[in-house]
Amino acid sequence: MSSVEIQGRVHPRYTKVRDTFAAQFRAGAEIGASVAFTVDGEPVVDLFAGDADPARTRPWTRDTISHVYSVTKGMTALCAHRLVDRGSLDLEAPVSRYWPEFAQAGKGNISVRWLLSHRAGLQALRVMLAPESLYDWNAMCAALAAAAPCIAPGKLGYHPITFGWLVGELVRRIDGRSLGRFFREEIAEPLGADFHIGLGPAEEKRAADITQLAPPPELAQAFSGAGRNPGEPPLLMLAFMNPSGTGDHNCAAHRRAEIPAINGHGNAAALARIYGALARGGEVDGVRVLSADGVARASELQAEGSDALLNVPIRMGLGYWLTQTGVAGFAFGPNPGAFGHPGAGGGLAFADPAARVGFGYVANRMGSSFAVDPRPEAPIDAFYSS
Repeated sequence: MSSVEIQGRVHPRYTKVRDTFAAQFRAGAEIGASVAFTVDGEPVVDLFAGDADPARTRPWTRDTISHVYSVTKGMTALCAHRLVDRGSLDLEAPVSRYWPEFAQAGKGNISVRWLLSHRAGLQALRVMLAPESLYDWNAMCAALAAAAPCIAPGKLGYHPITFGWLVGELVRRIDGRSLGRFFREEIAEPLGADFHIGLGPAEEKRAADITQLAPPPELAQAFSGAGRNPGEPPLLMLAFMNPSGTGDHNCAAHRRAEIPAINGHGNAAALARIYGALARGGEVDGVRVLSADGVARASELQAEGSDALLNVPIRMGLGYWLTQTGVAGFAFGPNPGAFGHPGAGGGLAFADPAARVGFGYVANRMGSSFAVDPRPEAPIDAFYSS
């Protein structure tokens, strides 16, 4: 495509990031996107370009926010860690201490630690739910409370959609606020970070339209196999399709709901600011989002190996993926202590405490990868090589 104007600001030291970002638009890899880095809490890259809709009728501006899928999980986990910091949530306690109904179907011994580290065995619901259940918080939590684990609790098995309700209901039971409201009042507003879990009317007007999410090859294979095999659909398919489906994620119902695993909306600058605070021991500009001990706790290895659902190599912390330096598609920069979360479609955000770096990447052309998409990898490489 023709050249696209790259807007925003970049420190002279990191102009290679701008050049790389521009090259991705020239190659047609992006419709609209934003990329940001902070170093020791200071914004050094805050760039955006392109269009906020696939039809290219709205320019992507500084105020544009976009759907980031599983990048949202890092924000949700942060809410739980704030409660751990306060002593309101005990990682070793059974989830049922705070959510008594959760003890059904043999889940009474599943700990908060297992829940946060994707080891609760509830990657999917085997009882089929109506598609509109995706937007019904009480219905989803009741279904999860009643469900039996899909695999043995304690085994690493990524929870692509259910993670948000599981952790969000813990927060609600303890604090009384919904996950989206807790995040807004405790983290986003104090930091001035333009990230939201559940959009209001004003934010909805600023949301970019995303393209249809293309399923990764592994998921596409599960979909095609489901039609040939009698009986229950594959667990991988249930995890992504029951009840979420592949419906219109640009619709008002999806944007306004709180689905804390997958429907956060924000821009790269907001993600870089939040993770930039975590990279500085949990504080930036006098705003503390987590204690230094909390940051260490969140990024401590809980489980690693081939994930039971996605069949990809994961190093899992408490709600965060840990970097796998030297492993293509799973590295958050060159430093071994980095942690964060990728998102289906191309989004990524992480903290690098060793370099005191926060990073965010947001786009509206959806890719198809369970790992880190190649698009944010290019500016990350350019940044660290600078």
